Amino acid sequence: MSAQHVIATYLIETSLPLQHAAEVLAGEQSTGTFVRVQRESDGIRARFAAQVESIEDLPLTGARALPGTVGDPALRHRARLRLRFPLDNFGPSIPNLLAAVAGNLFEIKELAAIKLVDLDLPPAFADRYAGPQFGIAGTRELMSRPDGAMLGTIIKPSIGLSPDELGELVGELAAAGVDFIKDDELQGNGPSAPLHERVRAVMPVLERHADRTGVKPMYAFNITDDIDRLEANHDLVVAAGGTCVMVCVNMVGLAGLEFLRRRAQVPIHGHRAMFGAISRSDQVGIGFRAWQKLVRLCGADHLHTNGISNKFYETDAQVLDSIAAVRMPLLGLNSTVPVLSSGQWGGLAHATFAATGTTDLLVLAGGGIHGHPDGAGAGVASMRDAWESAAAGEDVQMALRRSAPLRRAAELFGPVRV
Repeated sequence: MSAQHVIATYLIETSLPLQHAAEVLAGEQSTGTFVRVQRESDGIRARFAAQVESIEDLPLTGARALPGTVGDPALRHRARLRLRFPLDNFGPSIPNLLAAVAGNLFEIKELAAIKLVDLDLPPAFADRYAGPQFGIAGTRELMSRPDGAMLGTIIKPSIGLSPDELGELVGELAAAGVDFIKDDELQGNGPSAPLHERVRAVMPVLERHADRTGVKPMYAFNITDDIDRLEANHDLVVAAGGTCVMVCVNMVGLAGLEFLRRRAQVPIHGHRAMFGAISRSDQVGIGFRAWQKLVRLCGADHLHTNGISNKFYETDAQVLDSIAAVRMPLLGLNSTVPVLSSGQWGGLAHATFAATGTTDLLVLAGGGIHGHPDGAGAGVASMRDAWESAAAGEDVQMALRRSAPLRRAAELFGPVRV
């Protein structure tokens, strides 16, 4: 790929000849309209028109065409299409890049389906966007976890605890040795437990624990809000000694995330809430591989990937591909920590480690910790025992023999995965 181009990869379906449909898409998203106009010279097209890089036929899925599609359904076929967009069209600007590679194209009636699944970006984007400030190494240092899986939890109940009840729960989790705690994405700045009250209740508990042990668990306060509130919310957390803030990326937008990154003094925990709305369909939307590159460029130090055996729609293969995508180097930027969540518990540690081959993961268990039959402290112990066993190369049966908390967890959550 030239340093002056972006390559966008799509999965498309169409009843028109593939080359024609591809050229319609390329023209609509660069120099063209439905008819060639007077000033659309050969010189302009040569410099600014998107070009078809490659077309690869794929088996048709059999799904119904998107509404408004033209053409004979009996002629429909599917392909992987790569388009080359000149960087001059938008410059190293993510909002303007998206206007080109993911703008009106979803509305083109010649296409029966279209999904953006990957982006190859030139170095100019890393010159403009700083990427993660802390990444894996900085996160490990702040939470005093130099090696092994980083283990965390989500506050449960998700919403409804008073600030004082929240403080009590955080104290219990800290005493159990958890590395990381986060607000739920539903807990923002509501009147029953506003951000400033949660900070007031949580931070003294963590500071006292740090004074006793020398270790301060990382707490990711959810500061998601209107963009003009992000900086003040961040500053409130940092002034109280907090070491992490969380934003729901799709709610503040990529530009909002990058706005926060330029001001952040602590790691940014990137939650992907609402991601299913743009990615779940095979026919339309943006795939995780493309999306995560933009989120990382905009500065997320941690990014949710989902976890195996999860409670949502993604298969294990999709989850593992997402984890691998976040772990791949990107334009020389700092690393981003893959965050595994959704239905996680200690019994998934061995299978997850076998599939990923790494402990550079932040593994979050909500019910898997809070729902442990012997309490949240035992839930943390079951997770720690399982991940240490997996990383040491022990088999699951050895882990169960060694760890009473893991055995008790298996009694409730079911057989461990191998």
